[in-house]
Parts: sequence; structure tokens; C-alpha cells
Amino acid sequence: MKRPKESQIEARSRESLLPLAQDFAVVFRSARPSSIYCYTPGIARSETGRLIATLDVGGHGVADLCGPKASRAAGARFGKGKLFISDDGGVTWSHRVDFPFWHARPFFAAGALYVLGQASDLMIMASFDDGDSWTTPVRLSFGEKWHGSACNVHYNGQHLYLAMDQRKDTDIEGWNVAGLAPRVLRAQIGANLLDRAAWTISSAPAFNEILRDGAIDWMGVPFYGTHERQPRQLGANRVCAPMGWLEPNIVQFRDPGHIWYDPTGKTLHLLLRANTGGTGYAALAKVAENDDGEMRTSIERVPSGKKALFVPLPGGHLKFFILCDPETSLFWLISSQATDSMAKLTTLPTGRYNLANNERHRLQLHFSKNCIDWCFAGIVAASSDERHARNYPSMTIDGDDLAVLCRSGDGAALDAQYTNLITFHRIRDFRSLSY
Repeated sequence: MKRPKESQIEARSRESLLPLAQDFAVVFRSARPSSIYCYTPGIARSETGRLIATLDVGGHGVADLCGPKASRAAGARFGKGKLFISDDGGVTWSHRVDFPFWHARPFFAAGALYVLGQASDLMIMASFDDGDSWTTPVRLSFGEKWHGSACNVHYNGQHLYLAMDQRKDTDIEGWNVAGLAPRVLRAQIGANLLDRAAWTISSAPAFNEILRDGAIDWMGVPFYGTHERQPRQLGANRVCAPMGWLEPNIVQFRDPGHIWYDPTGKTLHLLLRANTGGTGYAALAKVAENDDGEMRTSIERVPSGKKALFVPLPGGHLKFFILCDPETSLFWLISSQATDSMAKLTTLPTGRYNLANNERHRLQLHFSKNCIDWCFAGIVAASSDERHARNYPSMTIDGDDLAVLCRSGDGAALDAQYTNLITFHRIRDFRSLSY
């Protein structure tokens, strides 16, 4: 009997099982993986096609490194930022500069290249030659405590927007994401962004200021019972921090048919990593700009009037990255894929870092028209060994492709959290993945 011809849908389904960008180039490798770890990959593309990659290194071994670095945790830990450039599409990378802050992201404004992050206070530096030379880093805040990651930068008219977490309630023990307040930073694109006066910063509550148990009781959140102001020990090497949010991405809904569309163009939404002990949700906040330029943060509501603190998002439990493609108006999401978050803690693989939802060796790609209904586009990269992590992604559009940077590991990595590589991946012809 003659075999029926494979349909286009069946062929597409079979191809989607293959990783989209399994191969990679190493941007940076730790020479001391047991004491120096790789964090915060960020990526941008210049008009000339040059790719710019930022990262930072942490761990107790950083104290011994030469060059600029900054201390954290009252001088007990150090962080050091690094920047690399590629002029061949990410095949090879060249080191350009080190800088004394972390949690940084690169972005362009009016032809200038900026890198903004934090060393407790907000820090920024600039390049006016596509990353070959750099200004001295300057502070944008004084005596404050910030947190963040290399999340997206949003452009709207004459302004750009990015979001960072401010440490508002600092008295919570352990990993304090309950006390973080996601604040939006806005600046005119043509301004001198090294000047603090160029920036307006939104107001924002900390997570524990807006949380009401009754509003989330029917969602199965939090997944594990936690203490209010300190972590809870759930088993050997298994700790659940108080529920919170962090690492916000900014989106703006420009479709007039979207329930949350603002015809004045003055409303942004933040999608944040949600630390709940579970998977499948991101935290949501709304930022409204007043006529005087002030930005206020609140919790969005659905048509019933109920507050929407959480929304469905694949991989929302770990750091993710969202960009809006100006050519199609689709939102693209790259995130970590969970496959066994319902496993009992006593049955987890020995290589799993902390809780079941901390699976870090599978990157996935989705697209959406509205940031609620996400369509699966494919696995970006995956490994069967949990130390070979592929997580904490950032990405930018490079022609018809997505250029992706992520925290990675190999056999020398300490574990999936404390990784030893920053790797570059290319998702080719990404728009063809939509359907």
C-alpha cells in the first residue's frame, strides 16, 4: 500500500521536535568554574550589524581578579561586568571592556551605545563608536539598592523605557524577591543618558505590599507554603523563598482590539518572573503615565473587576525575555521549559538545582498576539545533562534571525545555577515559525 504523502502540518510538527539553535559559539568561558560563575547575558545589535554582548562574573574567585569590579553583600562578594563584540554574526567574539557593575543590558539610543546595570546603585556607561571605546561609568542613583537582569528595552515615540527591581523591603531573609519593587526608567532617546536628570523613574510597590492571599487562593499559588519573611526548608538542599517577582520585561499593547489597549499610548505593562514555587505563570503590573510625566504602577484588572496579579506564561518561573517584532507586531518569548515540576522533592535528579521548577537545561520559543495566548514555536536548545544549562536568555532581531545569548554550562560547571559559559545561538528565519 502506498504511503500517504506527508502533509505540511505533519512535516512542520516533525521539524519542530528538532532544536532550532542547538549549535553555539562560546562568548566567554570561566577559567575557574568552581569559584567564578557566569551571569546576566545581554545582547544588542548596531545599525552596522555589529553584535554587542554583555555579561558579568560572580563567585568568591572574583575577588582575586584584576581590573574594575565592585563589591556586594557588605564587601563579602564581588561582581565584574564584561563586554564583547562580534562583526561576523556571532561566530567569533572579541573582548572590549570590563566594568564595575552587573545585571547590565546593552542598548542603543540616537546612535550611542549604552550599558546600564547596578552595583547597589544604578550605573551606566556609553560608547559613541559602536563599542570600541567607553566612557567612565557613572551613577544614576546614590545610596539605593537595585536588582535586575538583562531584560528588554522598549521604544515608544521619542522615549525609551526599561525596568529594574529596586530593593524596597530589605529585611527579608534569604533570596529576597518579596521585597522587590519593579520600577520603570524612562528617558528621551536623544538625551544624554549619562545624566541623571535625563531619567524619570516610576513609583512602584514591593510585591509583599500588594499581595492578598484571598485573591490568589484558587490559583494554587503559592505552590509550597512559605514563611512571610524568611525561606522555608523543604528538604535537603531544597529551599523555597517567600513569594515574589523580579526581572521585568516591558510590553505595550498597540492592537485596538486588545482588552488592555490604551488609545492614548500612555500605558505599559510589565511581565515579571514569578517566584511561586510552581510554573506556567508570570506576574503582571500596569504602569500608567500621567500628563505631567509621572509614572504610577498598579495591578491590572480583567473585565470582571478582579485583579490580575498572575497571567499564563510558559517559563514564567525563571528569567525570560520578550521582544515585539515591528514587522509582524507579534511578541516573541524565549524562556526555560519545565517538564517535571510536579515531582516530589525526594525524587528529583541529583543534578537539579533546588526545587523541581528549577529545570534549566531546556530553552523554548513561543509567539503571541496578546502576551496571554502563547503558541509554541520550538525548542531552542536542550541537553540531557542538567549541568549543561541553557538558561537566562536574552535576544535581539538580526535581519531574519533571532540572535540569542544565554547562561550555559558543560561538564566543568558546578551545577545548573552556577554555570561556566556564556553562549551565542542563532534562530534562523524566525518569522517562518509563526502559524
